[in-house]
Amino acid sequence: MKLLRRKEGPSLDSRLAALLEAAELAEGRLPADLVSNARAVAERAGTRRSLSVDHTVAALAGATGSGKSSLFNALAGDELAAVGVTRPTTSTAQAALWDGTGAGPLLDWLEIPQRHTPQTPVEPTAPADADFSGLILLDLPDHDSIRLAHRLEVDRLVELVDLLVWVLDPQKYADAAVHERYLRPLSGHRDVMVVVLNQIDRLPPHAVDRCLRDLRRLLDDDGLTGVPILGVSARTGAGLAGLRELLAKRVAERRSWSARLSADVSAAADRLADPSHGAGTPGGAVAGPGTGGAVAGLGRPGGAVAGLGAPLTNALSEAAGVPLVVAAVSKGHRHRAVVATGWPVTKWVRRFRPDPLRRLRIGTSSAAKSADREIVGRTSVPAASAVQKAQVETALRDVGEAAASDLAGVWAAAVRQAARSRAGDLADAVDRAVATTSLGAIRRPRWWRAVGVLQWLVFAVMVAGGLWLGALFGMDYLRLPQPPLPTVGVVPWPTVLLGGGALAGVVIALLSRLAAWAGGHRRARRVAKTLRAAIAQVGADYVLDPVEGELARHARFTEAITRARA
Repeated sequence: MKLLRRKEGPSLDSRLAALLEAAELAEGRLPADLVSNARAVAERAGTRRSLSVDHTVAALAGATGSGKSSLFNALAGDELAAVGVTRPTTSTAQAALWDGTGAGPLLDWLEIPQRHTPQTPVEPTAPADADFSGLILLDLPDHDSIRLAHRLEVDRLVELVDLLVWVLDPQKYADAAVHERYLRPLSGHRDVMVVVLNQIDRLPPHAVDRCLRDLRRLLDDDGLTGVPILGVSARTGAGLAGLRELLAKRVAERRSWSARLSADVSAAADRLADPSHGAGTPGGAVAGPGTGGAVAGLGRPGGAVAGLGAPLTNALSEAAGVPLVVAAVSKGHRHRAVVATGWPVTKWVRRFRPDPLRRLRIGTSSAAKSADREIVGRTSVPAASAVQKAQVETALRDVGEAAASDLAGVWAAAVRQAARSRAGDLADAVDRAVATTSLGAIRRPRWWRAVGVLQWLVFAVMVAGGLWLGALFGMDYLRLPQPPLPTVGVVPWPTVLLGGGALAGVVIALLSRLAAWAGGHRRARRVAKTLRAAIAQVGADYVLDPVEGELARHARFTEAITRARA
């Protein structure tokens, strides 16, 4: 027969590690008090585990006149706490120890200086299994004391003890002070909580049942369904046997300390998950138990931002003057082609016209020498207009809103902020991208040099023909005998060289200009594509990557919260 092994959840160690991871990821996103509370819970849990786990610290907490001290004495079997009419009677917490060996460091951590070892055994009416060995019972000051120090002491110890025994009385068991300040906020700690209705000897039997039923209803409304309720009388001893048996059982299990720490971790994780609830409650608890289901306030993981880059790239390209740069690339290519391949007789005039790219401070000689060196300064591309700046702002906002659409609260705000975290550096980064990317636009095609050499050869032929004709005119003017003159058909060679050279130079220049026009368009298209890719990379580096990082941080935070609450 196969034995079925019960599936165990994550260990307390792994949950504490997950809580610390969530707190680290929430740093700067969630309120500082929530993050510090989560770290304090983890630190407190680590300290408690390092102390005696063989002892269970149970605290009697209640309002003024509820009979805590009387119940403390009755359980201890000795008059350890002063009981009187003057209120408040208990000013500092005191402890009764059963088998307190090794409990000293634990009580030092709890800062309990008054320690008693009960000398009188429990009453003979106690069950045989009511063994308090390992119990540390605390009598706390009144949680509604008129003295602030008393209330602060209660709040401090409520966060630290392993088991909470709330002592109520028939007159004030429905008091909003205990329900709203302690019981309801600590609903996630139901496994380490017991509620005692003391002083039942003051009520007739039917009234006791009615009060217990009403108290059950109130506790259910507080989210404390299943928390044990016992009616007792410290004066007459009624119901004490059941309370002793319950305490002895909890002590024997040696699990109250871990159950308390587990509830604290869940409560701290709940507060990180939903900062709008549970702030300022004792022990860092929140209203309602941790469920490990959907994490309230976190939303679903944000969608990918890959599809958000195109509108951003368009807006950045317009603001960076990419259309102007692309037009300048085409014009500049034609300009330099004319200078390199034009007819030497007329191309010098082109040098007086400014290069469109150089006018934008793109492709200067220093930049062209080394495209790998960092560009210093800015180009002379006109600054973005108000409309273009507004388009960039809209694109940044749209990226943030789209990425945060599935998130809520502070995480949505963090994602939107991430989209604008480097907005101040965008203009310079895009300008550098334009400058470095456009350096390729000034590279000279190899055919320019060949055509340039050809033009000079043709020009030399034309000059030779002109000089030859000039020499012939000079000899004729001086009435010198004419040398034999070769001809091409009926046209003398000097005329052929002069006219043919001029015509060939013009034709080559016109053909080169047509080729430069087509090449300029091709280069402009390539530069436009390259510029868009470079600006898209800037958008990814300065906008999309921070957003992706924040979404990844949120995903890790959500995973850590889920593990902490498991």
